[in-house]
Amino acid sequence: MALHDTSPQEAGGSPTTAPLDPADRDRLLAGAHHDPHALLGAHPVPGGFAFRALRPYARAVSVVIDGMLSPLTSEGGGLFSGVLPLDALPAYTLLVSYAEGDEHEVHDPYHFLPALGDLDLHLIREGRHEELWTALGAEPMSHAGVAGTRFTVWAPNAQGVRVAGDFSSWDGTAFPMRSLGSSGVWELFLPGVGEDARYKFEITSRHGERFLKADPMARRTEVPPATASIVTASHYEWGDEDWLARRTQIPVHEAPFSIYEVHLASWQPGLTYRQLAVELPAYVKDLGFTHVEFMPVAEHPFGGSWGYQVTGFYAPTSRLGTPDDFKFLVDALHRAGVGVIMDWVPAHFPKDDWALARFDGEPLYEPGDERRAEHPDWGTYEFDLGRTEVRNFLVANAVYWCQEFHIDGLRVDAVASMLYLDYSRDSGQWTPNVHGGREDLDAVAFLQEMNATVYRRVPGVVTIAEESTAWDGVTRPTDTGGLGFGLKWNMGWMHDSLGYMSHEPVHRKFHHHEMTFSMVYAYSENYVLPISHDEVVHGKRALVSKMPGDWWQQRADHRAYLGFMWAHPGKQLLFMGQEFAQGAEWSEAHGPDWWLLDPEYDAAADHEGVRDLVRDLNTVYRRTPALWQLDTDPAGFRWVRGDAAEDNVFAFLRFDAEGSPLLAVSNFSPVVRHGYRLGVPDDIPAWRETLNTDSARYGGSDVITPDPVKPEDGHIRLTLPPLATVWLTPG
Repeated sequence: MALHDTSPQEAGGSPTTAPLDPADRDRLLAGAHHDPHALLGAHPVPGGFAFRALRPYARAVSVVIDGMLSPLTSEGGGLFSGVLPLDALPAYTLLVSYAEGDEHEVHDPYHFLPALGDLDLHLIREGRHEELWTALGAEPMSHAGVAGTRFTVWAPNAQGVRVAGDFSSWDGTAFPMRSLGSSGVWELFLPGVGEDARYKFEITSRHGERFLKADPMARRTEVPPATASIVTASHYEWGDEDWLARRTQIPVHEAPFSIYEVHLASWQPGLTYRQLAVELPAYVKDLGFTHVEFMPVAEHPFGGSWGYQVTGFYAPTSRLGTPDDFKFLVDALHRAGVGVIMDWVPAHFPKDDWALARFDGEPLYEPGDERRAEHPDWGTYEFDLGRTEVRNFLVANAVYWCQEFHIDGLRVDAVASMLYLDYSRDSGQWTPNVHGGREDLDAVAFLQEMNATVYRRVPGVVTIAEESTAWDGVTRPTDTGGLGFGLKWNMGWMHDSLGYMSHEPVHRKFHHHEMTFSMVYAYSENYVLPISHDEVVHGKRALVSKMPGDWWQQRADHRAYLGFMWAHPGKQLLFMGQEFAQGAEWSEAHGPDWWLLDPEYDAAADHEGVRDLVRDLNTVYRRTPALWQLDTDPAGFRWVRGDAAEDNVFAFLRFDAEGSPLLAVSNFSPVVRHGYRLGVPDDIPAWRETLNTDSARYGGSDVITPDPVKPEDGHIRLTLPPLATVWLTPG
């Protein structure tokens, strides 16, 4: 880096040397010194200022002052030193010469005061730094008028930490970091290092082991299987101000909310974030979903984990582009009127030796007790949620995605595995809490803190729990003892309803309660009804393939089930491929079977018909407040026929806040039921069919009711189509 228009001129004579104390020298060269700034750089001594530089492989190092060059003396091991007879320390640079005339004039990293403030360190120690990503990691910046990058990392158990990167041939010797007191934070400002530089931290453990670790706070990474962190800064200019203003107007549980779940890397394999920004918003908007939900986007080394084994919690996966490219995708969805939910995985992390596991040579992010650290199901580590800095790492991470990437919601993965000390553990493999119970009190406190912080800092967002047990108060506010989530996946409804649908119609009467039981607890939490990726993999079969009978009956059941689901209290989630009745299980290797919609495929109309239904379900749903306005209020629902087990019929009313109803009737038998009698409100003069999943345009038998139906004595008589759901509204 040339800093002068003319070459420096050599001053007369060489400065005297200033050798280091042998113990300090050994620790410095071994990467085990806590305060390299006390040894390197310029320091006042009798007779002037001692200058010392550590430049391995350099042939010579000189101090440059006002264009004059003063060579330093080699002490061996890459150390160069000398004393210059100066009354005061002027501005200076170093001229570092390598073999074959390779010279670099650089600012001295050890001439700078810490680039991290006392307030940051205080908040880190307290575990209350809600914008932790602005304090830790790699931050391109101007420091004391010099451009470079500030590197900071939390490694409280390390003897020493150094920065290694492509700017140092991956040798960290030249760039030891300083420890900033009791915070456990190490810091170094490197002049001349800027965006796109690749780096890791070279850590020397308290046992003398030395290893390279990726930055836990890296905001950009190399494309896997490469594992280095990358210095980055955002230059993206958002265009979603209108969207952000609108999302705060209506609470999520009182608004239409239907989710299309997507695995970004396989939705259209090969597309980048920016290419997806063209295709995905148009597709989702056309189908009428209010939101997309991305399976985990944070960086992960193994694509087959689908993102659920995260190594880079602050970095969108580089497989599809840069962080700003990901922002471009989120922005495009917002401008199309589509919200963005992201899967977030604070329950565990993988054991890769270059990532979080035993980060500074000791258990740090994971508990020290191996029995508690190991997640028994996934071969991973759990987070030590009782440690303030670890809890801060995760709470700030939740804020980070919502604040920096304008994410509208976080679906928190595997909450149940966090809440219970005995989750998947046998007797003797876990220790009760202080009250003698099985609840993980640290996890409860963490989830409450995360939810309260996110809702306070980022208005309009929603947090969603994947919680598979009957834990009380998942969506109750934290100030009344709840966990504070906005919504919860209704795993019970999913399991029971799919179980019912898997039976042959002749046997469904024996399982009738599996479709009605959800209403016993429907208002205990704020629910999402999830038909997620988990239900269409690992031998569980795709949704349409779970249905019994021939292809016509399977499609009819599929359509009827979706009609029932969209009318049931709770929000909806459907995984990609199920919107057009893909028959095969999902594979991350090739994504949805889009070829099923190719007009040249013989059965394309069958699949297109199901997709047309999903579009119409969303269209009618969004314009009918009865289907979403009182989702969490018992006044919004009333059974009409919940006991017709012999008929395989379910009928219920949904109401909006003004009392306007929608009647949903599902006939899960393959026979047409003529003149089926149903009780309806007295004040509605006529009912009109708003949606019928048996319509010919969806691939059904077209048993429809085109004319309004008028009640007599508080009842209407309907012709119920086979294996179908019908919606009726006043009209």
